Amino acid sequence: MKTVGKSVKKIDSLSLSTGRMKFYDDYSFPDEAYIKMLFSPHAHAKILSIDTSQAEKIDGVIDILHFKNVPRILHTTAGQGFPEPSPYDAVMFDNIMRFVGDRVAAVLAETPAIAIEAISRIKVEYEILEAVFDYEKSMDKGTTVLHSEKDKKYPIPIPYYPEKNIAAEVNIDIGNLEQGIVESDYRFEETFYTHYGAHAMLEPHGVVTYLDENNRLVIITATQVPFHVRRICAMVLQIPIKKIRVIKPRIGGGFGGKQEVFLEYVAGLFTLRTGRPAKIVYTRAEVFQSSRTRHPMRVTIRSGLNKNGQIHALGIEALMNTGAYGSHALTVLSNGGSKVLPLTNKVPHQRFAGTTVYTNLPVGGAYRGYGATQSYFAVGQVMDMMARKIDLDVLDFYKQNTIKVGESSPIFEKLGEGKEGVKMIVDSCGLEECIDLGAKEIGWNSKRNKRIINGTRARGVGMVCLMQGSGIPRIDMGAAYMKMNEDGSFNLDIGATDIGTGSDTILGQIAAETLGVDIEDIIVLSSDTDQTPFDVGAYASSTTFISGEAVRKCALKIKEEIFKVASEMANIPIEKLELKNKQVIWTGGKLDFKDICIYALYTNNQLQIQATASNIADVSPPPFSAHFAEVEVDTATGEFSIVKYVAAVDCGTAINPKLAEGQVEGAVVNGLCWALTEEYKFNENGKMVNADFGRYKIFTAADLPDLKTILVPTYEPSGPYGAKSVSEIAINGPGPAIANAIYDAVGIRIHSLPLTAEKIYEKLKQK
Repeated sequence: MKTVGKSVKKIDSLSLSTGRMKFYDDYSFPDEAYIKMLFSPHAHAKILSIDTSQAEKIDGVIDILHFKNVPRILHTTAGQGFPEPSPYDAVMFDNIMRFVGDRVAAVLAETPAIAIEAISRIKVEYEILEAVFDYEKSMDKGTTVLHSEKDKKYPIPIPYYPEKNIAAEVNIDIGNLEQGIVESDYRFEETFYTHYGAHAMLEPHGVVTYLDENNRLVIITATQVPFHVRRICAMVLQIPIKKIRVIKPRIGGGFGGKQEVFLEYVAGLFTLRTGRPAKIVYTRAEVFQSSRTRHPMRVTIRSGLNKNGQIHALGIEALMNTGAYGSHALTVLSNGGSKVLPLTNKVPHQRFAGTTVYTNLPVGGAYRGYGATQSYFAVGQVMDMMARKIDLDVLDFYKQNTIKVGESSPIFEKLGEGKEGVKMIVDSCGLEECIDLGAKEIGWNSKRNKRIINGTRARGVGMVCLMQGSGIPRIDMGAAYMKMNEDGSFNLDIGATDIGTGSDTILGQIAAETLGVDIEDIIVLSSDTDQTPFDVGAYASSTTFISGEAVRKCALKIKEEIFKVASEMANIPIEKLELKNKQVIWTGGKLDFKDICIYALYTNNQLQIQATASNIADVSPPPFSAHFAEVEVDTATGEFSIVKYVAAVDCGTAINPKLAEGQVEGAVVNGLCWALTEEYKFNENGKMVNADFGRYKIFTAADLPDLKTILVPTYEPSGPYGAKSVSEIAINGPGPAIANAIYDAVGIRIHSLPLTAEKIYEKLKQK
């Protein structure tokens, strides 16, 4: 292939590296005003009175919003396809505060400093209510209820029981788990805990709004889901969708955190009320406390194993903390089973039982890995434990028990993302090659179970196998539009959202490959609800697989139109024509693309060579991966370091190998931080006390271990040029791989994240 499979430069690389590319905060408008929020200092409280009179007297204060002067429109902030599988439990401003950081009021002022001063002058009287901080006790009888019965509204019948503090519930069975466990030679029951995690994207949340010359509301926002922003804002602001335009500029990272809609309508309402452009930029502390996080989860694994190494029963019971609101409460929970259990498809008895509960803590949302990350920390360790129980190398254990090409899993059909799944047969799987290549790179055979000792330091290796998905079948849709220009170049308009992943480049490569041109001949415009066709946005690992296929289909239609015009020009049958090097060729002749376009636009039956296409998939082909970690543990202190980390990944055809490697490496580092150093710390009142990068620790370049990425090529027939997803799967590996390596080094199991020296030291003392 000419372009696909090649590491071409990102089409925005020069403008990004020179600082010319514009992010939302680079946009400013005449007469622009600035927004600051007043946040609740209490985890659970009722506003008895709010007095803004002193704030209103400050010169430069333009407008103030709070629960008494805005409409109470129930909605979900989750940017998901309609109807959203999340409870409608949020309003723009409420009189009930449900976590420290909940919105009390917003001020629009001439300068940020004036807005901050005005915030300090707002007087609020609260009635303090009993707070729920322990999600394991959230459903106990007599526990404070966070959402009243009158708020029990949602667009589809999802399992939602606010009177019990339950935001979502999932239960599916294959076979009979209890019987399967009884029948097994060996039985296991282990409980694991995963914690809050911040997306820690470089660019904080923010938005700019203004009214255009036709009095339409324009929203320039750092979002992963521009079309969902438009729909949700129209609902909350009670104006027609046609009155809103959403523009996604360049984004400084998202990782799921910008799949939420909770700032856009606040800025939009100020602009509608005052006619003034309005801008809000969250501080880092506000991002930590008041945006979205990874959901904490308790995962209990019950399994049964036979002496021949076959898993006979495997059940996952998950309890997930959604915090104060149920954003993604059902879908993240569901993925804790649907993206994990099919990996071991030969198990006759399986169960996934999950419950998501409310607490008075920060709100969980979409985050790379999306539920699978939490479950793999548990399942990945239990797989290691089962292999050790029968003295079988865990590599061979995975090879014996995992899904292969031509096989399926009943989980695919029974459990999807918040609903039933679809039947699916695996048509591409490079997992065994991932295992073999990763093991060779880490030196598995010479290190496993060796516990190499150097003074007080012991080394060990661990691994885990993973799968994910590629889009949400029969839900996710992407579309593309293309037109040909007189110089033989092409405009490609896509709703797909590039959040730093390089998807504009990837989709441009797919179009260029289909038309036989260079990537420089494709002019990409993305994520403008007025200018580009619909796309669900950047989530669920859908962009390359779903939107990429829409682009390929669209480019094929353009190819057909080019042939029609060339056939007319040359009086040659279409079936004798070929595309090559920006030309249509046939035996004895050729036509340049530019001549074909000029002929079409200006001669005889004038027309624009153009096409559009949409794409939705009936399947979600999983990428596969094997991760390996080598650690060194100080048995005297519990301190440890990552000596080497290897991630071998099957993502089908890597459209752009360098960008695919970048996605893997970024996800691994993301997972390393979450597994090792990140931790939300709260005081007794539920306030986060380390809401800055000085105290909330994430890796810098200096902290990185020796990291090796291996792309294992396969061909996925349902994907564009054989491609599957790559962006999420690698974040699931570090937690279980490192925990298994620690066990290999010093013989202790850590059942909770983050993995710290203190936890290792305490376990070593008990040994």
